[in-house]
Amino acid sequence: MLSMESATQIFFGKGAAPVTLNLKCANRHGLILGATGTGNVVTLQILAEGFSQQGVPVFMADIKGDLSGISQARVTKDVLEKRAADIGLEDYSYHANPVVLWGLYGEQGRAERFVAGFFVNCIK
Repeated sequence: MLSMESATQIFFGKGAAPVTLNLKCANRHGLILGATGTGNVVTLQILAEGFSQQGVPVFMADIKGDLSGISQARVTKDVLEKRAADIGLEDYSYHANPVVLWGLYGEQGRAERFVAGFFVNCIK
């Protein structure tokens, strides 16, 4: 049986074999790119949840609001329960993660100011 929580790994999923990220091999910065519908959001959610469960703070830029759902416990669905059973997850559960939302004006979260020129200079 597989476990979603480990002191040394983040579990991603299982095909022919389990896919995990060893925390010792995790970099301080990451970039997930891909076309719409290819699993970018789910990949980021799994990474953020896994790091959070290990006590590692995560900063994610979420322009569209797709990732804010990790602040709430998921609602059970038969398809998710079946998939968990099919791949042998023994501790599949739903839980909320700690989240601080930031906003440029503080209307919908913690107010933060960013200098656009800084970002322009960084991507040259």
